[in-house]
Amino acid sequence: MKRVVIGAMLAAGLATSSLPALAGPREDANKALVLAFYDAAFTRLDAEQAATYLAPGYIQHNPEVANGVAPLQDYVRWIRANAPQSRASIKRVLADGDLVMLHVHSQDQPGELGVAVVDIFRVQDGKIAEHWDVIQPVPAKDANGNGMF
Repeated sequence: MKRVVIGAMLAAGLATSSLPALAGPREDANKALVLAFYDAAFTRLDAEQAATYLAPGYIQHNPEVANGVAPLQDYVRWIRANAPQSRASIKRVLADGDLVMLHVHSQDQPGELGVAVVDIFRVQDGKIAEHWDVIQPVPAKDANGNGMF
């Protein structure tokens, strides 16, 4: 069925970027891995457990955290020491092949506006191999009334 739908879309001249995301067992496993990591790292603030989800050559694109497992653990420990009430509420989870994307509302303290985050993880051989993020402050008022989430 998926092949027929894709074939019909291509025949109709639709660009491949407009194709529907085809989730399957691999995407489901990748989402589960990333969600377990996120829970360990940013809900429970457990640096040791978070490390178990990362590949040894973990690549980081956040400019405030160095490459490798140990720097990520240090970052989680820093959050635990400096913002122990921080919370990350996942609003959306998307997977496309080896990439998993999270749309997150992160707050250092309950009740603050916090930030909107899009995290992108690349999974390789059952471990998180790479991470990117984009972070934007949540405004008190928005021009469109739609909110960030």
